[in-house]
Amino acid sequence: MATLLINGQWRAASDGQTIPVLDPCDGKPFTTIDRGTAADIDAAVKSAQAALDGDWGRMTATERGRILMKFGELIVKNAEAIAKIEAQDTGKPMTVARNDIVAVARYFEFYGSAADKIHGEQIPYLNGYNVQVVRVPHGVTAHIIPWNYPAQMFGRTLAPALAMGNACVLKPSEDACLSGIKLAELLMEAGLPAGALNVVTGYGHEAGAALTAHPGINFATFTGSPEVGVMVQEATAKNAVPCVLELGGKSPQIVFNDVDVDKAVPIIVKAITQNAGQTCSAGSRLLVQEDIYDSFMQRVAEAFAKVKVGTPEMDLDCGPIVNKKQFERVNGFIDHAIATGVPLLARGSLADGVAKDGYFVAPALFGAVPRDHKLACQEVFGPVLAAMPFKDEEDAIRLANSSEFGLVSGVWTENGGRQQRMAARLQTGQVFINCYGAGGGVELPFGGMKRSGHGREKGFLALEEFSTTKTVVLHHG
Repeated sequence: MATLLINGQWRAASDGQTIPVLDPCDGKPFTTIDRGTAADIDAAVKSAQAALDGDWGRMTATERGRILMKFGELIVKNAEAIAKIEAQDTGKPMTVARNDIVAVARYFEFYGSAADKIHGEQIPYLNGYNVQVVRVPHGVTAHIIPWNYPAQMFGRTLAPALAMGNACVLKPSEDACLSGIKLAELLMEAGLPAGALNVVTGYGHEAGAALTAHPGINFATFTGSPEVGVMVQEATAKNAVPCVLELGGKSPQIVFNDVDVDKAVPIIVKAITQNAGQTCSAGSRLLVQEDIYDSFMQRVAEAFAKVKVGTPEMDLDCGPIVNKKQFERVNGFIDHAIATGVPLLARGSLADGVAKDGYFVAPALFGAVPRDHKLACQEVFGPVLAAMPFKDEEDAIRLANSSEFGLVSGVWTENGGRQQRMAARLQTGQVFINCYGAGGGVELPFGGMKRSGHGREKGFLALEEFSTTKTVVLHHG
Protein backbone atom coordinates (compact mmCIF):
# COMPACT_ATOMS: atom_id res chain seq x y z
CA MET A 1 0.00 0.00 0.00
CA ALA A 2 1.13 3.57 -0.69
CA THR A 3 2.21 5.47 2.43
CA LEU A 4 1.93 9.12 1.35
CA LEU A 5 -1.34 10.85 2.26
CA ILE A 6 -1.84 14.03 0.24
CA ASN A 7 -5.17 15.82 -0.22
CA GLY A 8 -7.05 12.86 1.22
CA GLN A 9 -5.54 10.33 -1.19
CA TRP A 10 -2.90 7.67 -0.60
CA ARG A 11 -0.16 7.73 -3.19
CA ALA A 12 3.36 6.51 -3.89
CA ALA A 13 6.38 8.79 -3.85
CA SER A 14 6.65 10.96 -6.94
CA ASP A 15 9.80 9.15 -8.14
CA GLY A 16 8.57 5.68 -7.14
CA GLN A 17 11.35 4.93 -4.65
CA THR A 18 10.76 2.98 -1.44
CA ILE A 19 12.52 2.27 1.87
CA PRO A 20 12.68 -1.22 3.45
CA VAL A 21 11.19 -1.56 6.94
CA LEU A 22 13.25 -3.82 9.20
CA ASP A 23 12.00 -5.94 12.09
CA PRO A 24 14.23 -5.06 15.09
CA CYS A 25 13.74 -8.57 16.45
CA ASP A 26 15.71 -10.17 13.61
CA GLY A 27 17.03 -7.32 11.45
CA LYS A 28 15.11 -8.49 8.40
CA PRO A 29 12.79 -6.43 6.14
CA PHE A 30 9.10 -7.23 6.31
CA THR A 31 7.55 -4.42 4.24
CA THR A 32 8.38 -1.09 2.58
CA ILE A 33 7.34 2.54 2.85
CA ASP A 34 7.46 5.19 0.16
CA ARG A 35 10.50 7.46 0.02
CA GLY A 36 9.01 10.93 -0.16
CA THR A 37 10.91 13.75 -1.84
CA ALA A 38 10.89 17.53 -1.81
CA ALA A 39 8.29 17.40 -4.58
CA ASP A 40 5.99 15.32 -2.37
CA ILE A 41 6.51 17.71 0.54
CA ASP A 42 5.59 20.63 -1.72
CA ALA A 43 2.39 18.88 -2.76
CA ALA A 44 1.55 18.14 0.88
CA VAL A 45 2.08 21.75 1.99
CA LYS A 46 -0.07 23.04 -0.86
CA SER A 47 -2.76 20.51 0.07
CA ALA A 48 -2.72 21.74 3.66
CA GLN A 49 -3.06 25.36 2.56
CA ALA A 50 -5.98 24.43 0.31
CA ALA A 51 -7.69 22.78 3.30
CA LEU A 52 -7.27 25.98 5.31
CA ASP A 53 -8.77 27.96 2.46
CA GLY A 54 -11.61 25.47 2.16
CA ASP A 55 -13.79 23.24 4.34
CA TRP A 56 -11.32 22.77 7.19
CA GLY A 57 -10.65 26.48 7.60
CA ARG A 58 -14.37 27.26 7.73
CA MET A 59 -15.20 24.54 10.25
CA THR A 60 -16.22 25.61 13.75
CA ALA A 61 -14.23 24.58 16.79
CA THR A 62 -17.14 22.41 17.95
CA GLU A 63 -17.17 20.53 14.65
CA ARG A 64 -13.41 20.01 14.79
CA GLY A 65 -13.74 18.65 18.31
CA ARG A 66 -16.42 16.17 17.26
CA ILE A 67 -14.18 14.74 14.55
CA LEU A 68 -11.29 14.30 16.99
CA MET A 69 -13.57 12.70 19.57
CA LYS A 70 -14.94 10.30 16.96
CA PHE A 71 -11.37 9.48 16.00
CA GLY A 72 -10.62 8.67 19.64
CA GLU A 73 -13.51 6.19 19.59
CA LEU A 74 -12.16 4.57 16.42
CA ILE A 75 -8.75 4.20 18.04
CA VAL A 76 -10.28 2.39 21.00
CA LYS A 77 -12.28 0.16 18.66
CA ASN A 78 -9.17 -0.78 16.66
CA ALA A 79 -6.72 -0.69 19.58
CA GLU A 80 -5.49 -4.28 19.41
CA ALA A 81 -4.78 -4.15 15.67
CA ILE A 82 -2.88 -0.86 16.02
CA ALA A 83 -0.92 -2.21 19.00
CA LYS A 84 0.22 -5.22 16.98
CA ILE A 85 1.45 -2.90 14.22
CA GLU A 86 3.28 -0.76 16.77
CA ALA A 87 4.89 -3.77 18.45
CA GLN A 88 6.16 -5.30 15.20
CA ASP A 89 7.49 -1.99 13.92
CA THR A 90 9.32 -0.97 17.12
CA GLY A 91 9.88 -4.31 18.87
CA LYS A 92 8.29 -3.11 22.12
CA PRO A 93 6.40 -5.60 24.34
CA MET A 94 2.70 -5.95 23.59
CA THR A 95 1.68 -4.56 26.98
CA VAL A 96 3.67 -1.39 26.30
CA ALA A 97 2.25 -1.13 22.78
CA ARG A 98 -1.30 -1.51 24.09
CA ASN A 99 -0.68 1.22 26.69
CA ASP A 100 0.64 3.48 23.93
CA ILE A 101 -2.56 3.09 21.93
CA VAL A 102 -4.66 3.88 24.99
CA ALA A 103 -2.59 7.06 25.33
CA VAL A 104 -3.17 8.01 21.67
CA ALA A 105 -6.91 7.74 22.15
CA ARG A 106 -6.63 9.88 25.26
CA TYR A 107 -4.83 12.64 23.33
CA PHE A 108 -7.69 12.96 20.87
CA GLU A 109 -10.34 12.68 23.59
CA PHE A 110 -8.63 15.42 25.62
CA TYR A 111 -7.99 17.84 22.78
CA GLY A 112 -11.24 17.04 20.99
CA SER A 113 -13.15 18.08 24.09
CA ALA A 114 -10.94 21.16 24.51
CA ALA A 115 -11.25 22.45 20.93
CA ASP A 116 -14.13 24.86 21.67
CA LYS A 117 -12.89 25.92 25.10
CA ILE A 118 -9.99 28.16 24.13
CA HIS A 119 -11.30 31.65 24.75
CA GLY A 120 -9.99 35.09 23.99
CA GLU A 121 -10.19 38.17 26.18
CA GLN A 122 -11.36 41.76 26.13
CA ILE A 123 -9.02 44.57 27.11
CA PRO A 124 -10.32 47.76 28.75
CA TYR A 125 -9.04 50.62 26.60
CA LEU A 126 -9.89 54.20 25.69
CA ASN A 127 -13.46 55.44 25.66
CA GLY A 128 -15.10 54.65 22.34
CA TYR A 129 -12.96 51.58 21.68
CA ASN A 130 -13.60 47.86 21.95
CA VAL A 131 -10.47 45.67 22.00
CA GLN A 132 -10.49 41.90 21.68
CA VAL A 133 -7.62 39.42 21.74
CA VAL A 134 -8.53 36.20 19.96
CA ARG A 135 -6.59 32.96 19.45
CA VAL A 136 -6.13 31.79 15.88
CA PRO A 137 -4.27 28.85 14.33
CA HIS A 138 -0.79 29.34 12.89
CA GLY A 139 -1.87 27.88 9.55
CA VAL A 140 0.16 25.07 8.00
CA THR A 141 2.10 23.22 10.70
CA ALA A 142 5.00 20.82 10.13
CA HIS A 143 5.42 17.80 12.41
CA ILE A 144 8.56 15.64 12.47
CA ILE A 145 8.22 12.79 14.97
CA PRO A 146 10.67 10.10 16.16
CA TRP A 147 10.68 6.31 16.13
CA ASN A 148 10.56 5.51 19.84
CA TYR A 149 6.86 6.21 20.41
CA PRO A 150 5.45 6.66 16.88
CA ALA A 151 1.81 6.14 17.85
CA GLN A 152 1.93 8.29 20.99
CA MET A 153 3.81 11.03 19.17
CA PHE A 154 1.15 11.03 16.44
CA GLY A 155 -1.35 12.01 19.12
CA ARG A 156 0.92 14.31 21.11
CA THR A 157 1.75 16.55 18.18
CA LEU A 158 -1.30 16.34 15.91
CA ALA A 159 -4.19 16.39 18.38
CA PRO A 160 -3.59 19.92 19.73
CA ALA A 161 -2.63 21.24 16.30
CA LEU A 162 -5.83 19.98 14.70
CA ALA A 163 -7.94 21.04 17.68
CA MET A 164 -6.77 24.62 17.12
CA GLY A 165 -7.64 24.44 13.40
CA ASN A 166 -4.19 24.11 11.84
CA ALA A 167 -3.66 22.01 8.72
CA CYS A 168 -0.81 19.56 9.26
CA VAL A 169 2.01 17.91 7.34
CA LEU A 170 3.48 14.93 9.19
CA LYS A 171 6.91 13.43 8.47
CA PRO A 172 7.19 10.31 10.64
CA SER A 173 10.45 8.47 11.22
CA GLU A 174 11.54 6.09 8.48
CA ASP A 175 12.45 3.58 11.22
CA ALA A 176 8.93 3.24 12.64
CA CYS A 177 5.88 4.85 11.07
CA LEU A 178 3.39 2.05 10.33
CA SER A 179 1.11 2.79 13.29
CA GLY A 180 0.97 6.43 12.20
CA ILE A 181 -0.15 5.39 8.73
CA LYS A 182 -2.91 3.24 10.22
CA LEU A 183 -3.97 6.08 12.51
CA ALA A 184 -4.09 8.49 9.57
CA GLU A 185 -6.44 6.07 7.78
CA LEU A 186 -8.76 6.07 10.79
CA LEU A 187 -8.63 9.85 11.10
CA MET A 188 -9.86 10.16 7.54
CA GLU A 189 -12.58 7.65 8.37
CA ALA A 190 -13.60 9.88 11.30
CA GLY A 191 -14.42 12.63 8.82
CA LEU A 192 -11.35 14.85 8.71
CA PRO A 193 -11.53 16.94 5.51
CA ALA A 194 -9.02 16.19 2.78
CA GLY A 195 -5.77 18.08 3.23
CA ALA A 196 -6.21 18.83 6.94
CA LEU A 197 -3.67 16.07 7.56
CA ASN A 198 -0.99 15.08 5.07
CA VAL A 199 1.61 12.38 5.66
CA VAL A 200 4.92 12.08 3.81
CA THR A 201 7.12 9.13 4.73
CA GLY A 202 10.81 9.25 3.88
CA TYR A 203 14.26 10.09 5.16
CA GLY A 204 14.91 13.01 7.47
CA HIS A 205 17.65 14.49 5.34
CA GLU A 206 15.34 14.48 2.32
CA ALA A 207 11.66 14.81 3.20
CA GLY A 208 12.26 16.21 6.69
CA ALA A 209 14.73 18.83 5.52
CA ALA A 210 12.43 19.87 2.68
CA LEU A 211 9.52 20.25 5.10
CA THR A 212 11.27 22.46 7.65
CA ALA A 213 12.71 24.68 4.91
CA HIS A 214 9.46 25.02 2.97
CA PRO A 215 8.28 28.64 2.74
CA GLY A 216 4.65 27.52 2.96
CA ILE A 217 4.75 26.31 6.57
CA ASN A 218 3.87 28.62 9.46
CA PHE A 219 5.01 26.57 12.45
CA ALA A 220 7.10 23.46 13.10
CA THR A 221 7.52 20.90 15.83
CA PHE A 222 10.35 18.42 16.11
CA THR A 223 11.36 15.68 18.55
CA GLY A 224 14.81 14.17 18.15
CA SER A 225 18.48 14.77 18.74
CA PRO A 226 19.95 18.17 19.67
CA GLU A 227 22.11 18.13 16.55
CA VAL A 228 19.15 17.74 14.20
CA GLY A 229 17.13 20.15 16.33
CA VAL A 230 19.67 22.87 15.58
CA MET A 231 19.28 22.18 11.85
CA VAL A 232 15.49 22.33 12.15
CA GLN A 233 15.66 25.65 13.98
CA GLU A 234 18.08 27.09 11.42
CA ALA A 235 15.84 26.01 8.54
CA THR A 236 12.65 27.44 10.02
CA ALA A 237 14.39 30.67 11.08
CA LYS A 238 15.18 31.50 7.48
CA ASN A 239 11.44 31.88 6.89
CA ALA A 240 10.78 33.47 10.32
CA VAL A 241 8.81 30.38 11.36
CA PRO A 242 8.62 29.54 15.10
CA CYS A 243 9.08 25.99 16.35
CA VAL A 244 8.80 23.72 19.36
CA LEU A 245 11.80 21.46 19.95
CA GLU A 246 12.04 18.47 22.29
CA LEU A 247 15.64 17.26 22.12
CA GLY A 248 16.13 14.56 24.72
CA GLY A 249 17.57 14.45 28.19
CA LYS A 250 19.88 12.96 30.78
CA SER A 251 17.31 12.96 33.53
CA PRO A 252 18.33 12.43 37.16
CA GLN A 253 16.54 10.42 39.82
CA ILE A 254 17.71 11.96 43.12
CA VAL A 255 17.44 9.65 46.13
CA PHE A 256 17.83 11.03 49.67
CA ASN A 257 18.48 8.98 52.80
CA ASP A 258 14.85 9.16 53.93
CA VAL A 259 13.56 7.49 50.75
CA ASP A 260 10.80 4.91 50.81
CA VAL A 261 13.01 2.20 49.32
CA ASP A 262 10.27 -0.30 48.52
CA LYS A 263 8.36 2.32 46.56
CA ALA A 264 11.33 3.87 44.80
CA VAL A 265 13.32 0.90 43.52
CA PRO A 266 10.81 -0.60 41.04
CA ILE A 267 9.92 2.82 39.65
CA ILE A 268 13.58 3.78 39.21
CA VAL A 269 14.33 0.53 37.38
CA LYS A 270 11.28 0.86 35.14
CA ALA A 271 12.16 4.48 34.35
CA ILE A 272 15.29 3.34 32.49
CA THR A 273 14.14 -0.04 31.14
CA GLN A 274 10.73 1.11 29.87
CA ASN A 275 10.76 0.95 26.07
CA ALA A 276 14.33 -0.41 26.31
CA GLY A 277 15.48 2.99 27.56
CA GLN A 278 14.50 4.61 24.27
CA THR A 279 12.63 7.43 25.97
CA CYS A 280 13.63 11.09 26.03
CA SER A 281 12.56 11.37 29.65
CA ALA A 282 14.21 8.12 30.78
CA GLY A 283 15.67 8.36 34.28
CA SER A 284 19.19 7.60 33.08
CA ARG A 285 21.13 9.10 36.02
CA LEU A 286 20.64 7.73 39.54
CA LEU A 287 21.97 10.10 42.23
CA VAL A 288 21.98 8.52 45.71
CA GLN A 289 22.93 10.15 49.01
CA GLU A 290 26.27 8.69 50.04
CA ASP A 291 25.28 7.37 53.48
CA ILE A 292 22.74 4.97 51.90
CA TYR A 293 24.49 4.50 48.56
CA ASP A 294 25.76 0.95 49.13
CA SER A 295 22.57 -0.48 50.62
CA PHE A 296 20.28 1.26 48.13
CA MET A 297 22.37 0.23 45.13
CA GLN A 298 22.27 -3.37 46.32
CA ARG A 299 18.48 -3.25 46.13
CA VAL A 300 18.56 -1.61 42.69
CA ALA A 301 21.07 -4.19 41.43
CA GLU A 302 18.89 -7.05 42.63
CA ALA A 303 15.89 -5.63 40.78
CA PHE A 304 17.94 -4.79 37.68
CA ALA A 305 19.24 -8.35 37.39
CA LYS A 306 15.65 -9.61 37.11
CA VAL A 307 14.86 -7.52 33.99
CA LYS A 308 14.15 -9.72 30.97
CA VAL A 309 14.41 -8.78 27.31
CA GLY A 310 12.52 -10.46 24.48
CA THR A 311 10.22 -10.18 21.50
CA PRO A 312 6.87 -8.36 21.57
CA GLU A 313 4.83 -11.55 21.91
CA MET A 314 6.95 -12.66 24.90
CA ASP A 315 5.67 -9.49 26.59
CA LEU A 316 8.62 -9.09 28.96
CA ASP A 317 10.19 -5.97 30.48
CA CYS A 318 12.07 -4.81 27.35
CA GLY A 319 12.08 -5.32 23.63
CA PRO A 320 14.96 -4.76 21.21
CA ILE A 321 16.63 -1.51 20.23
CA VAL A 322 14.88 -0.11 17.16
CA ASN A 323 17.68 -0.33 14.56
CA LYS A 324 21.26 -1.48 14.00
CA LYS A 325 22.79 1.98 14.25
CA GLN A 326 21.25 2.62 17.66
CA PHE A 327 22.02 -0.95 18.77
CA GLU A 328 25.70 -0.39 18.04
CA ARG A 329 25.64 3.02 19.74
CA VAL A 330 24.17 1.63 22.96
CA ASN A 331 26.62 -1.26 23.02
CA GLY A 332 29.41 1.24 22.40
CA PHE A 333 28.52 3.08 25.62
CA ILE A 334 28.46 -0.18 27.58
CA ASP A 335 31.76 -1.39 26.14
CA HIS A 336 33.44 1.97 26.77
CA ALA A 337 32.26 2.06 30.39
CA ILE A 338 33.63 -1.43 31.02
CA ALA A 339 36.90 -0.66 29.24
CA THR A 340 37.43 2.48 31.32
CA GLY A 341 36.91 0.63 34.58
CA VAL A 342 33.44 1.80 35.58
CA PRO A 343 31.98 -0.89 37.87
CA LEU A 344 29.19 -2.94 36.28
CA LEU A 345 26.80 -3.65 39.14
CA ALA A 346 24.14 -5.70 37.36
CA ARG A 347 22.76 -6.70 33.99
CA GLY A 348 19.40 -7.94 32.85
CA SER A 349 19.17 -10.95 30.58
CA LEU A 350 17.92 -11.95 27.15
CA ALA A 351 15.12 -14.47 26.96
CA ASP A 352 15.76 -17.86 25.43
CA GLY A 353 14.93 -18.04 21.75
CA VAL A 354 15.54 -14.45 20.68
CA ALA A 355 17.18 -14.17 17.25
CA LYS A 356 20.94 -13.69 17.36
CA ASP A 357 20.63 -11.07 14.60
CA GLY A 358 18.05 -9.09 16.57
CA TYR A 359 18.92 -5.79 18.20
CA PHE A 360 18.58 -7.00 21.79
CA VAL A 361 20.59 -5.36 24.59
CA ALA A 362 20.70 -6.66 28.16
CA PRO A 363 20.08 -3.65 30.43
CA ALA A 364 23.19 -2.50 32.32
CA LEU A 365 23.59 -0.79 35.70
CA PHE A 366 26.89 1.04 36.32
CA GLY A 367 28.15 2.73 39.49
CA ALA A 368 29.82 4.64 40.87
CA VAL A 369 30.22 6.48 37.57
CA PRO A 370 32.74 9.36 37.59
CA ARG A 371 30.91 12.64 37.24
CA ASP A 372 32.83 13.63 34.12
CA HIS A 373 32.53 10.25 32.39
CA LYS A 374 30.60 10.27 29.13
CA LEU A 375 28.16 7.75 30.56
CA ALA A 376 27.24 10.37 33.17
CA CYS A 377 26.97 13.20 30.66
CA GLN A 378 25.74 11.95 27.29
CA GLU A 379 22.33 10.58 26.36
CA VAL A 380 22.60 6.85 25.62
CA PHE A 381 18.97 6.30 24.59
CA GLY A 382 19.11 2.71 25.72
CA PRO A 383 18.65 0.63 28.91
CA VAL A 384 21.81 1.86 30.64
CA LEU A 385 21.68 3.44 34.12
CA ALA A 386 24.56 5.50 35.55
CA ALA A 387 24.61 5.70 39.37
CA MET A 388 26.55 8.31 41.37
CA PRO A 389 26.70 9.20 45.07
CA PHE A 390 26.20 12.72 46.42
CA LYS A 391 26.88 14.28 49.80
CA ASP A 392 24.02 16.61 50.66
CA GLU A 393 21.25 18.73 49.19
CA GLU A 394 23.60 21.31 47.72
CA ASP A 395 25.74 18.63 46.13
CA ALA A 396 22.64 16.94 44.72
CA ILE A 397 21.50 20.17 43.08
CA ARG A 398 24.98 20.83 41.71
CA LEU A 399 25.24 17.34 40.24
CA ALA A 400 21.69 17.21 38.87
CA ASN A 401 22.02 20.60 37.17
CA SER A 402 25.49 19.90 35.78
CA SER A 403 23.98 18.24 32.71
CA GLU A 404 23.57 20.21 29.49
CA PHE A 405 20.07 18.71 29.32
CA GLY A 406 17.06 19.72 31.39
CA LEU A 407 14.00 17.66 30.55
CA VAL A 408 12.78 15.72 33.61
CA SER A 409 13.96 15.01 37.15
CA GLY A 410 12.77 12.80 39.98
CA VAL A 411 13.16 13.50 43.71
CA TRP A 412 12.79 10.81 46.34
CA THR A 413 12.44 12.15 49.90
CA GLU A 414 9.82 12.26 52.65
CA ASN A 415 10.98 15.72 53.78
CA GLY A 416 8.35 18.24 52.67
CA GLY A 417 10.62 21.26 52.82
CA ARG A 418 13.31 19.48 50.82
CA GLN A 419 10.73 18.48 48.22
CA GLN A 420 9.86 22.12 47.63
CA ARG A 421 13.46 23.35 47.69
CA MET A 422 14.54 20.73 45.15
CA ALA A 423 11.56 21.40 42.86
CA ALA A 424 12.35 25.11 42.86
CA ARG A 425 16.04 24.71 42.02
CA LEU A 426 16.12 21.82 39.56
CA GLN A 427 16.61 23.07 36.00
CA THR A 428 14.15 20.74 34.28
CA GLY A 429 10.80 21.18 32.58
CA GLN A 430 9.15 18.55 34.79
CA VAL A 431 9.89 17.52 38.38
CA PHE A 432 8.36 14.37 39.86
CA ILE A 433 8.40 13.89 43.63
CA ASN A 434 8.17 10.31 44.94
CA CYS A 435 6.99 9.17 41.53
CA TYR A 436 8.22 9.33 37.96
CA GLY A 437 6.42 9.81 34.67
CA ALA A 438 2.93 9.68 36.19
CA GLY A 439 1.52 7.40 33.51
CA GLY A 440 2.27 9.63 30.53
CA GLY A 441 0.11 12.52 31.67
CA VAL A 442 -1.64 13.91 28.58
CA GLU A 443 -2.76 16.77 30.81
CA LEU A 444 0.75 17.68 32.02
CA PRO A 445 2.75 20.29 30.06
CA PHE A 446 5.97 18.71 28.80
CA GLY A 447 9.17 20.21 27.46
CA GLY A 448 12.73 21.00 28.34
CA MET A 449 15.19 23.60 29.45
CA LYS A 450 18.76 24.13 28.23
CA ARG A 451 19.76 21.70 25.46
CA SER A 452 16.57 19.69 25.90
CA GLY A 453 14.79 22.24 23.75
CA HIS A 454 12.07 24.85 24.14
CA GLY A 455 8.31 25.18 23.91
CA ARG A 456 5.71 22.95 25.54
CA GLU A 457 3.65 19.99 24.43
CA LYS A 458 0.74 18.30 26.22
CA GLY A 459 -1.81 19.95 28.48
CA PHE A 460 -3.55 23.21 27.62
CA LEU A 461 -0.20 24.88 26.96
CA ALA A 462 0.07 22.85 23.74
CA LEU A 463 -3.04 24.59 22.44
CA GLU A 464 -1.35 27.92 23.06
CA GLU A 465 1.80 26.72 21.27
CA PHE A 466 -0.23 25.69 18.23
CA SER A 467 -1.95 29.05 17.98
CA THR A 468 -1.15 32.73 18.08
CA THR A 469 -3.05 35.84 19.11
CA LYS A 470 -4.73 38.49 17.02
CA THR A 471 -5.66 41.84 18.51
CA VAL A 472 -8.85 43.42 17.10
CA VAL A 473 -9.41 47.12 17.84
CA LEU A 474 -12.83 48.61 17.06
CA HIS A 475 -13.45 52.37 17.27
CA HIS A 476 -17.19 52.74 17.71
CA GLY A 477 -17.21 56.40 18.86
